[in-house]
Amino acid sequence: MFLILLPHADYDPTESSLPWQAAREAGFEACFATPQGMPAYADARLVSLGFGPLNPVLMTRAADLERYHGMTRDPAFRYPLSYVGVDPPAFEGLLIPGGHARGMRSLLESAQVQRIILAFFQADKPVAAVCHGPLALARCIDPQHGRSVLYGRKVTALLAGPMELMAWIATAPWLGRYYRTYDHCVEHEIKAVLASPGDFIRGPLLPRRDSAQHPERGFVVRDRNLLTARWPGDCHRFANEWVTLLQQARASHSQPAQTSR
Repeated sequence: MFLILLPHADYDPTESSLPWQAAREAGFEACFATPQGMPAYADARLVSLGFGPLNPVLMTRAADLERYHGMTRDPAFRYPLSYVGVDPPAFEGLLIPGGHARGMRSLLESAQVQRIILAFFQADKPVAAVCHGPLALARCIDPQHGRSVLYGRKVTALLAGPMELMAWIATAPWLGRYYRTYDHCVEHEIKAVLASPGDFIRGPLLPRRDSAQHPERGFVVRDRNLLTARWPGDCHRFANEWVTLLQQARASHSQPAQTSR
């Protein structure tokens, strides 16, 4: 069983439901956790309100919305744990979707989320995060060395220029700061905690949206037990590689220990 952390609201429906479904179809059960143990629903603008003429670019795809609604009918979704009630050793892996509306702060600024993340890194278990999700990892400090758990790793996340800032500029006339979760960009905060700014891997200059038929169009970065991606357009590939990471971890734990003669 793996754990999906959700904020109290405002996460991205694609970034949560695609890896959820792919893992479920591969035989992995999911457990959800939210700040207070209450069901948490995705950003309403991405689910139903939309972006008017910008819908073809910014709105969640119909097939992904169908997966999201299927996820919300899962009993595990309807009866989540609270963050404080999470026992990390009970889970095989950790998934953190992103989102940019203000409700994401309930996840990104939670001390309990930092506790959970640290336990997974210390146990070297699979961890996956996309979009704003890697911010939670960047803010998790390993007390053994006083640095972020991302220090010394390769990672990606929501890009500043071609993604976060462009979406904000395009929608600011009527949505204001909707696309600015914080005053600074996700990419900039994450780069500041890495061993080198070059450890942030931006991927292709012009992002392409992937699909079930063409997951190779997506971009992800895997560094040992850590998998990261940039935006919903990477999530078919992200979901497939999340399943691979879980399968490899399960296989390694099922192998008998080697004994010396």
